[in-house]
Amino acid sequence: MLGKLGALFVLLLRFLKAVVLSGLQTVQVILATAPGGAPARTGTFVRVRFAPMSATGAAILGCMVSLTPGTTTLDIDMDHHELLLHVLDETAVQEMLDGIRTDFEPGLVAVFGEPE
Repeated sequence: MLGKLGALFVLLLRFLKAVVLSGLQTVQVILATAPGGAPARTGTFVRVRFAPMSATGAAILGCMVSLTPGTTTLDIDMDHHELLLHVLDETAVQEMLDGIRTDFEPGLVAVFGEPE
């Protein structure tokens, strides 16, 4: 039980950090596309595989991704363990994927993981 509480605490801290950093990056994208700024960045749709976890864990992951500025979860496919996301800046997709894998998944798998 203590291990799960610790994992949730670390997950919360990582999530808060991701919200702040993504918020700053989103502001940069908005300012860069203001009149007289750099050319507008292009959004894109991305399918992201996630680690095996319960439907509850996947729903929380989807919510965390949507609450992080610049990304929106559109669908959760439990059969294929995939999220369908809209990303505001296609140049930041790999960074976003890395963040999900290192910041969100470990804590969620510790609490809501399922054996493969």
